Amino acid sequence: MNKGIVLTFDIGTQSIRGMFIDEKGNILDIEQKIYEVPYFSKNPGWAEQKPDFYFDNLCNVSKILASRSPKLMSEAFAVTITTLRDTVLCLDKDLNPLRDIVLWLDKREAKHTKRLSAIKSLVFNAAGVMDTIEMQHRQSVCNWIMDYEPEIWSKTSKYVMLSTYLNYKMTGVLKDTATNQVGHVPFDYKNRRWMKENGLTRCLYDIPNDMLCEIVDSGTVIGKITPEMSKLSGIPEGLELIASGSDKGCETLGLSVTTKNKAALSFGTTATIHFTTPDYFEPMKYAPAYPAVPNNLYNAEVQIYRGYWMLSWFKKEFATKECEQAKREGVSAESLLNKHLCEVPAGCDGLILQPYWSPGIVNPNAKGAIIGFSDCHTRAHLYRAIIEGINYGLMDSMYAMQKRSGQKITEIFIGGGGSQSEEICQITSSMFGLPVKRIQTHEVSGLGSSIVAFVAKGIYKDYDEALANMVRVKDTFYPDFEEHELYMELYKDVYCQVYNKLEPLYKRLKRLLKRE
Repeated sequence: MNKGIVLTFDIGTQSIRGMFIDEKGNILDIEQKIYEVPYFSKNPGWAEQKPDFYFDNLCNVSKILASRSPKLMSEAFAVTITTLRDTVLCLDKDLNPLRDIVLWLDKREAKHTKRLSAIKSLVFNAAGVMDTIEMQHRQSVCNWIMDYEPEIWSKTSKYVMLSTYLNYKMTGVLKDTATNQVGHVPFDYKNRRWMKENGLTRCLYDIPNDMLCEIVDSGTVIGKITPEMSKLSGIPEGLELIASGSDKGCETLGLSVTTKNKAALSFGTTATIHFTTPDYFEPMKYAPAYPAVPNNLYNAEVQIYRGYWMLSWFKKEFATKECEQAKREGVSAESLLNKHLCEVPAGCDGLILQPYWSPGIVNPNAKGAIIGFSDCHTRAHLYRAIIEGINYGLMDSMYAMQKRSGQKITEIFIGGGGSQSEEICQITSSMFGLPVKRIQTHEVSGLGSSIVAFVAKGIYKDYDEALANMVRVKDTFYPDFEEHELYMELYKDVYCQVYNKLEPLYKRLKRLLKRE
């Protein structure tokens, strides 16, 4: 007899998954919908989607689950959702969308015409972060709308994340958690609240507090499923929607990374490394840690924005043959490409990749780079160099965060699409020189989201008890220390030199191409 079942939805960039999860972390049924068009671009670099695209897909997936597993639907005691971050909507006074959703992938830029005060300019220049400050202002969607769609902004009553909007559509209540406010909004991540009016960086995205949603703790009941939502989705009317957290926050929880000796690696479209800590610290200079899903913890995070997206780029540009073969055989192109990883030695015969196909917060001038080509190199070398390059970037971040926090990582838990490859897991273990662990399911974000409900409703007394019962290590990969020694030499003597050597050229390229 189940102690309970949670209905969880994981809304991602490429697909949505709905699943029933029991108190042992078992997925009893799951339905996935891969988006035919994940986003559209009205102009180069834009990434938008229709306002109710994610809501409609959630309802459709839910109806399939309700039809296929009516007993599970009737036994569910709560609903949770976890969504992609930094994906925003403008709502009018009646809380209806005023324009299309802008996704986190969007690269449009505001004009950056707003002048900083003399004091703030002095502070930012003295700290050496003026380039980063200007980049953050330009990349904030709210500023772009103010510049280019002032008529939309003038009608905007609420400026919200996708998760907030879905909460409202499901329950009629416009509330959300601190962990879902990761993005270009004026949020005080240390104190889990909106910034004060005089906050130092409030000027980057100066949205009035009355245009922002109410913040609640993870585990709070947002509201109950409305009659209209029940009719559209098949979810029982009155079922409680419990606030959980963002996709990355739930993924870190679902991997059981809640102690200071563990790190979580996420090999998704964006590759990330997360630490979890009760003590707030900046993972990089002037970059915040984010509120973790457990309300007393923080997630320190560093991103490689075009992480495992780079494998999609490689497939499109260099792997037509494997894509066609995969289609014929009914397998993924990645599974065919991964078989070739073992044909290439550690270090890729000297091919080193710097994975900044999109710049980051602290390196706004960065670009991607590949060095070390010779006549022995093949497509397989380039494919492995991408994986190694992403790992070098994540290793760099891990060492920096260990130094800033005093934490010592002894084991790594891994999630995201790339974690499904044993070859990639083994390469990662050897590069980091640490055990790399996979848990019983790839649906890590959904699992983490459901765990919140089991704790909130008292099925488990706390997160430690829930994790002990719901998360199990399925595979452990141990490092080849001979390879690790080579990787560390390449990391210290080559990789760590690349950015500093090339940064002046990156700046010159940026100036010559007039992409200021």
